[in-house]
Amino acid sequence: MRARARATGVPSRPGTRARTRRDGRARATGGQRPRRDGSSVVDADEEFDDDGSRARAIDRRRAMGAIASCAMTTTRAARAVPAPEMASARGLSALEERFVDVFREASASAVNVVDLTILNASGTQSAFAGSIVAEGNGTGVVWDDEGHVVSNYHVISSVLATIPKGRKTSSVAQVTIQAKDGSNRTFPAALVGASKEKDLVVLKVDAPRDLLRPVKRASEEVRVGSAVLAIGNPFGFDHTLTTGVVSGLNRTIQSQVGSLITGAIQTDAAINPGNSGGPLLNSSGQLIGINTAIFTPNGSSAGVGFAIPIDIVNNVVPQLIKNGEAVFPSLEIKFGDISMLRDLQLPVGSGALVQGFTNNDSPAAKAGILATRRALAGLVPGDCIIEVDGQPCAVAADVIRAVERRAVGDVVDVVVLRRERAGDERPKRQTFNVTLVHARE
Repeated sequence: MRARARATGVPSRPGTRARTRRDGRARATGGQRPRRDGSSVVDADEEFDDDGSRARAIDRRRAMGAIASCAMTTTRAARAVPAPEMASARGLSALEERFVDVFREASASAVNVVDLTILNASGTQSAFAGSIVAEGNGTGVVWDDEGHVVSNYHVISSVLATIPKGRKTSSVAQVTIQAKDGSNRTFPAALVGASKEKDLVVLKVDAPRDLLRPVKRASEEVRVGSAVLAIGNPFGFDHTLTTGVVSGLNRTIQSQVGSLITGAIQTDAAINPGNSGGPLLNSSGQLIGINTAIFTPNGSSAGVGFAIPIDIVNNVVPQLIKNGEAVFPSLEIKFGDISMLRDLQLPVGSGALVQGFTNNDSPAAKAGILATRRALAGLVPGDCIIEVDGQPCAVAADVIRAVERRAVGDVVDVVVLRRERAGDERPKRQTFNVTLVHARE
């Protein structure tokens, strides 16, 4: 038997009842009866179980009100905390938007460079041609609106090896430039100048000026941790973008042609075969370096890439455009590597070991500096250079850096430790005056 709630809210008699349709409506609307307009009000004639559950219903409503109040309080507190940066309407963060804009503008300055000697029989390149990817397929940077393109020496080293020194040639590579409409146009490229020592080369293409969009060059200081972008043609896939940060500065690397390059920029932006000669850009799209080498156990990116810094590029490229070669002061010395130091039982970091000379009339040899040599008692270490013009030198890179601060024709004081015989544990300190000459290849 059902009971209606009296004014006192006490049921007429205890007991239970069967569920009614109105119970279902009440539960479905949170204990309220829906109005025709969709709103709801408390049913003045609401039915309860005979055990007097109205008090519990009121308690539940009060509890729900308390929860809602807590939620509102929590929301107000949350609003006091600064909101995180929200993505744009297109779903990209501010940094991603910047990268998109930089790539859109700077990618036109990155071109594909292919050594003529390793084009396939049809005269085209293949993204899956292993020989092309491994050597001769690289990237370049449009330097100016006169058609000069900068790349790495080693990208076209195969064709350069076939050209007699001093001989002019009409074409050494093919350069592919992307037009504004996204189409690609290919031009023959002539050699303007090359620096094997700095692993840089300048080519020239006869392309319309509206197709040439020179890269912007950075003037601000590069700092570790700053964002960078690399554009290139890894494994033959043109205009590939990778991003990362500057991981280190003033690194010394050995290029693929064997020369030591000091002051290199280290980055974790992925650099793979085919990226060589391409631009390393800052977050403003300005050139800070030319990608040139990777440290890798298997030939692909391991997160350690290197770029020739913009200050070296700015020094070398104008010389190559003007004279076809770049002039650097040199001692004309070949330095021993770490393995040679160990073989001779010399501590690493104790100086730059003179292994030999790049020319028979090297100024260092003329001044009296000795190279590593054989004697009856065994191999005698060459002089170890420990100082150049007052600058301490622990390794070969320190010597190169100190020398390149000077000019051709300058006389520098070179301090060495000399061992007179094999196994000599008491080297003598000696100083030599050496006149710097133009580095000869």
